[in-house]
Amino acid sequence: NLSYERSLTSWLSIAVSYGKIPEGEIPFSKQFLEEDDAAEFGLDKVQFSNTQLTIEPRFYLGKGYGRGFYFAPYYRQTTIQIDNLIYNMTFENDDFATPVTLSGKMNGNGFGLMLGSQWFIGKKNNWIIDWWIAGAHYGNSDGYFDGISDRVLTLDEQTQLKEALEGIDLSVANFETTITTNARGAKMSLTGPWIGLRSGLSFGYRF
Repeated sequence: NLSYERSLTSWLSIAVSYGKIPEGEIPFSKQFLEEDDAAEFGLDKVQFSNTQLTIEPRFYLGKGYGRGFYFAPYYRQTTIQIDNLIYNMTFENDDFATPVTLSGKMNGNGFGLMLGSQWFIGKKNNWIIDWWIAGAHYGNSDGYFDGISDRVLTLDEQTQLKEALEGIDLSVANFETTITTNARGAKMSLTGPWIGLRSGLSFGYRF
């Protein structure tokens, strides 16, 4: 995460930050699925990445000019990319599962509030420690996923795939889903609330 903060007055500044999680395994992925659903998904090859853009004015209540306790209302835009998520679909009269590879992204927009404190250190007070004590944001999200089957599906199999995907329990995230199927797989769109938490410790240089 990289941030830039500019003091406008002794008690007000504006900060902009960009954060990225490089492509890798999905953290806590099994926590978002029911036990029966998790068994149908192949999570070993899935790839996940995340980018975030945050804009926040900071209001300092302590020593000012970027130092001391502050509160910061903020806007955050988040994009999550997921690739190679395997859904193992077992059709009627089949003794083996047909893998359907899902790929897509989610976009979230939220507004929130963070409390923090910042210190200047060093002989010239040029080094900074910024403690994000706690923050939370809420908003909305939308996303889409394309599912590609490794073989052509019949009309009956398309119906079965649609019913199976609609039966996945996403109530923990309160998402609404729309699913369509075709001979090569499925398309899924999602909308729902977007909730996030912030906390951390960062180091910087003042110039």
